[in-house]
Amino acid sequence: MKLPYANKELGQHFLRDPDVIHAICEDHKGNYDCVLEVGPGPGILTELISKYEKPYAVVEKDTRFKDYLTQHLDPKDLHFEDALGFDYLGFINNQWEQSDRVWLVSNLPYNISALLLIKFIQVPRLSCMTLMFQKEVGQKLIFNGKNMNSLLALTQLYYTTEKLCLARPEAFVPPPKVDSIVVSLVVREKPLLPLSEFKKFETFLRQLFQLKRKQVGKVLKTCFEPELVLKALEASQLSPTLRAESFNLEQVLLLYSHLKP
Repeated sequence: MKLPYANKELGQHFLRDPDVIHAICEDHKGNYDCVLEVGPGPGILTELISKYEKPYAVVEKDTRFKDYLTQHLDPKDLHFEDALGFDYLGFINNQWEQSDRVWLVSNLPYNISALLLIKFIQVPRLSCMTLMFQKEVGQKLIFNGKNMNSLLALTQLYYTTEKLCLARPEAFVPPPKVDSIVVSLVVREKPLLPLSEFKKFETFLRQLFQLKRKQVGKVLKTCFEPELVLKALEASQLSPTLRAESFNLEQVLLLYSHLKP
């Protein structure tokens, strides 16, 4: 069946590189009970992963792909909804009540990839994820000792992350203008912060990283009382002249514990 044209407004790029496809499909093989694919498009990944014969559902906004997806899945497992508005936890609780090992896989639309990731990491029933990002965004999720940022800190509260593979523009039809990267995520046995504090921590990170290359003491004094900032930094054993991007997650969490309401 001939593929439909890619919808630029939806950020569609169809994956065609067999090595990248294989890497994604093998990433968490054997370590999950159910699969939830977001944005499957014409079912390039769906065709292979569905052969593992595990419960499988997809969330896809573009109804043009219905005929492609029903070649591999039961129509009842196709959910034609906006990925940002979909109730992932509600769906998992209703459909896969007995499983806490849900693998989420997605070739994410670049323009909403960060928003979707933040939504995904707040779904407690997911056990692992394999996600495609624009390289610039995906690299932010791999800590290298000097690139701490809000997205990385939020993600690593609940997941460990590692680079799975790189995807060049020619790996897609049509080719995007930038390289892409596939990131593998595995849920932590114990989260580093309760989900009930997620929003407060997210607000703190926006304050901390608003000027991540500026001295942290000066940055935080624009949001908190100067005396409180100095006491928090001292209690965290952090110099006010450091830059937030040089922190590790443990230091960020410690500083948060001294500044949170």
